[in-house]
Amino acid sequence: MEGRGGAVEFVVEKMNPYRSLLTHRLTPKPSNLLDVRSTLKHFALINYALPKERLEKYIPLDRFEIPEFEIGGRRLGMMSAVPFLDVDFHFINLFPFLKFNFGQTNYRVYVIDKKTGEHCVWFFGTTLGSVIVYAARLLWRIPWHYARFKIECENGRWHYATKSKWGEAQIEIEDTGEVVGVTEGFESYDQMKLILTHPVDGFFYRLDGTLGSYSVWHDEMNIRQGRAKNLYFGLYERLGLLTKDEMRRPHSIFLCDEILFDVYLPPRRLNADEMDALKG
Repeated sequence: MEGRGGAVEFVVEKMNPYRSLLTHRLTPKPSNLLDVRSTLKHFALINYALPKERLEKYIPLDRFEIPEFEIGGRRLGMMSAVPFLDVDFHFINLFPFLKFNFGQTNYRVYVIDKKTGEHCVWFFGTTLGSVIVYAARLLWRIPWHYARFKIECENGRWHYATKSKWGEAQIEIEDTGEVVGVTEGFESYDQMKLILTHPVDGFFYRLDGTLGSYSVWHDEMNIRQGRAKNLYFGLYERLGLLTKDEMRRPHSIFLCDEILFDVYLPPRRLNADEMDALKG
């Protein structure tokens, strides 16, 4: 029976590798001294599909691949903007009683790490509405930028306004209340969730120009469909990634009322040997 059971398990995993990978990512890691925990409220995942050629000059292609998805009869890459409200940002093991509330928006591209073959994200950077941003920039050279946030989410309308020289944003979304199905470009629900809602490793250019990385953990999200009413991201216009008209037409919007995140800190600096190993 054990042999038969093992065979069945192998066949199921082979048939649905995305669920197997997703299950693995749902397993928390042991906690370190500087790890952060935060409940994220009014979490919105705003996805865009665009020609990957627009993205290539911003990403180190020696290390990362930009996957393409069949969307609208074209092969397109994908990126997202992710606004939310941190309601109890705190260090799990260091002064856990000291908690912060602030708005945050992450700007990211969906990529594959050539070193591991794993789907992950490349961060352009993040805006935060807290002075924590200055400590993180100083200590870890992470591309976090201060911003002022106004967040109002009630009566089925989710509205975020961000004032920042680096990443101004105006976001107005209607909550449809509808459960998210498989979106265009994905072969299964598990593939879509693994790639779009559950990338746990993120990479970025540090402020000193070297590569950095950090990881997160969170449970599986219960997501609903959002509908765009008004979307504008100054960063994506400045980088030439999206026009104002394209911003108003996202590939998809996923909404989650509340989700607990663990952030594994400090961020890791990738050394030259790791990059040279790929080139060799």
